Amino acid sequence: MKFSKKLLTSALAVLTAVSITACSGNTDKKDSKQANQKDLILATTTSTQDSGLLDYLLPEFTKDTGIKVKTIAVGTGKAIKMGEEGEADVLLVHDTKCENKFVKDGNSKERHDVMYNDFVIVGPKEDPLKLKDIKGENKTEDALKKIKENQATFISRADDSGTNKKELKLWEALNVDPEGAWYVESGAGMGDVLKMASEKQAYTLTDRGTYLSMKDKLNLDVVVENDKDLKNQYGVMCVNPDKFKSVNNKEAEEFEEWILSPKVQKEIEGFKKEEYGQSLFTPNAK
Repeated sequence: MKFSKKLLTSALAVLTAVSITACSGNTDKKDSKQANQKDLILATTTSTQDSGLLDYLLPEFTKDTGIKVKTIAVGTGKAIKMGEEGEADVLLVHDTKCENKFVKDGNSKERHDVMYNDFVIVGPKEDPLKLKDIKGENKTEDALKKIKENQATFISRADDSGTNKKELKLWEALNVDPEGAWYVESGAGMGDVLKMASEKQAYTLTDRGTYLSMKDKLNLDVVVENDKDLKNQYGVMCVNPDKFKSVNNKEAEEFEEWILSPKVQKEIEGFKKEEYGQSLFTPNAK
């Protein structure tokens, strides 16, 4: 059977047009999906930012899901306040008591443990108060007593962060209302407070992760550590879409599921472990 050259040319033209239309349709669908994808607003604590953890994890999240993240790193108190006003989609914070209240008040349906590290007290490398020599179950309280008695400069975050809340609870346990020239209320994030403490050769309470990530740039040593009262637990919560209709719940749930996954938990455990000889954060999602 013979085909005319004209007929063959027409057939090829039709096939080409169909192919282009199909490819264009797939591209349009992909572009439409990306156009409809909303950026995720993550309200979190400065320690996850200053330690470098978010810079390590979030590009992987975007790569895995296509979701871009807008991070707002503030104190835990401010992050929770953002959630209470529907100004964030998901929270990654570290004050379990406040987080549980956040859920109880209907601002989130549930919270999940993500990881933990611990708080430490850092101070001058020369350790003039000999705080490293303090032993026993109450060494954190004894160290703070000594700092106050000697009017040694102590830098407080004073920013309603999880770290600040923990510090105030420690003073409260001593029945001490810290005030005076020795007690500096900075209103700053963890990284900035560590820099201030280093410059002033002062003491401060910090999460271990942020301290380790900045250690080489600081003239500070850990002077109190490994106390049962210094555990620092982090939790994740999606803001309740039933209460706040404008939140990006789909993206928030994807983030929550992602950060709790075995794959990401393993990445958290390995974060800077080789560099510092220990994990900055220990994953404990259930």
